[in-house]
Amino acid sequence: MREEEIMDRALLWQRYQDWLYYHEGMGLYLDVSRIGFDDAFVESLRPRFAQAFKNMAELEAGAIANPDEQRMVGHYWLRDADLAPTPELKKDILHTIEQVETFVHKVHAGEIHPPRAPKFTDVLSLGIGGSALGPQFVAEALATDFPPLNIHFIDNTDPEGMDRILNRLKARLATTLVITVSKSGGTPDTRNGMLEVKKFYQDQGLNFTQHAVAVTGVGSTLAKLAEAEGWLEIFPMHDWVGGRTSELSAVGLLPAALQGIAVREMLNGAKVMDQATRIPEIKQNPAALLTLAWYFAGNGRGEKDMVVLPYKDSLLLFSRYLQQLVMESLGKEKDLAGKVVYQGIAVYGNKGSTDQHAYVQQLREGIANFFATFIEVLEDRKGPSMEIEPGVTTGDYLSGFLQGTREALYENHRSSVTVTIPSVSPFTIGALIALYERAVGLYAFLVNINAYHQPGVEAGKKAAAQILDLQSSVSKVLAQESAPLSLEALARKAGTDQIETVYKIVRHLAANQRGVVLEGDRSKPAQLKVFLESTGQGRRQDVVATPPSR
Repeated sequence: MREEEIMDRALLWQRYQDWLYYHEGMGLYLDVSRIGFDDAFVESLRPRFAQAFKNMAELEAGAIANPDEQRMVGHYWLRDADLAPTPELKKDILHTIEQVETFVHKVHAGEIHPPRAPKFTDVLSLGIGGSALGPQFVAEALATDFPPLNIHFIDNTDPEGMDRILNRLKARLATTLVITVSKSGGTPDTRNGMLEVKKFYQDQGLNFTQHAVAVTGVGSTLAKLAEAEGWLEIFPMHDWVGGRTSELSAVGLLPAALQGIAVREMLNGAKVMDQATRIPEIKQNPAALLTLAWYFAGNGRGEKDMVVLPYKDSLLLFSRYLQQLVMESLGKEKDLAGKVVYQGIAVYGNKGSTDQHAYVQQLREGIANFFATFIEVLEDRKGPSMEIEPGVTTGDYLSGFLQGTREALYENHRSSVTVTIPSVSPFTIGALIALYERAVGLYAFLVNINAYHQPGVEAGKKAAAQILDLQSSVSKVLAQESAPLSLEALARKAGTDQIETVYKIVRHLAANQRGVVLEGDRSKPAQLKVFLESTGQGRRQDVVATPPSR
């Protein structure tokens, strides 16, 4: 090895020691040494970090952090109720945890059971976004091979996807508990899933309400429905907890506990991490170190993507979970002053080492528009491993692939962060959730944006509602017409200039045998004629199925 290479290795070793964070109580390491900031850069950010630490302290104390909705942001209180700003909130938090544990104990013991069997065998969770991603991640990470109840998810308004899950459950539907998660009760995706599932139960001669549980806001549409129909239980979804930070509320605790996962340990892991990430000093605070790495790597504007590579099968869904947490929180057009800034960090990734075969070639030699986040787990498995070669196990290979990939990327000037946990357990999963929640909050304050609202998501929902309203108008026009219409004429009569949208609406209706016929060359939409199927008596059908009221 050349002398300069030896010197480089010595400097790297020193930098690793200088920027390696370790928390003995959690057994967690965080290595940001392969992000290229220097001491001067860190010093330049200290005033902004000081303000971010102050802002976070105010947020935890109950400041209005979401002025759009005049809401506090209190997911930190979920794992340490003593921090709640009022005795009433503290009581509510503790009562919800006890309510979850009492209900789950009764389900496991068979005290709460389906009408036709001594115990429930499965759980079907209906939710969208954070109401699904967190529970899915935790289920994949922590559920045992043979849990007390097997869990399944419907997290989309895709009819075929619902059919697939329900058909697989059909033989055990009579022993399946259904959890519907929606803060307002009006989220279309979840409402649609609940209605489809309810009908499926009815079609099998089962009473859905005897299998149904709600997690929802107090007094919501869903809460009123569940109460009126006599569902098994209603758990609160706190107004001050956003979907992407709801895993340690009833949203995530209930399905986890039903699977036999130690939810108190998850809460404790998050609490310990919260304590570590409150320290107002960059080097002593793992969330601040993550924030520093993100800020430097993306030039404070998210100019590089975050590629998340967990080297553990059970952490497969961690990158999906982080996608929503990071991108919905940080992807903002305007800062707190109303200035257009276009902030955000794109997150993608998958499992190491499986997926390093898929895209590490580009990560090492392609466009350098990313920084990597390696998630390392020290424990290979419970118990000893066989040697597949003298002195080498399969776990050694996994560790070697991680270290080798990190090194190969760095040699080609690709930056990376490495988070290391001792094992995958409820405690460490709770800690990981809390670490990234805090890092997102600190980063948002550092770049002066609101991490706790989502106007872009709301805009998408409103746009979808407008399209469904237009579909209703189109259907009414067709029902009143006796002659075929061009798309242009149909749009005009429906009161819109969105001809392309009208075309996509009628194309979808026609493809699903909804009474609409498209006549003409499909490659030339402007020449198509649209009409309702004939009843066979010389007139058009009077009705085209319209979307349900929202």
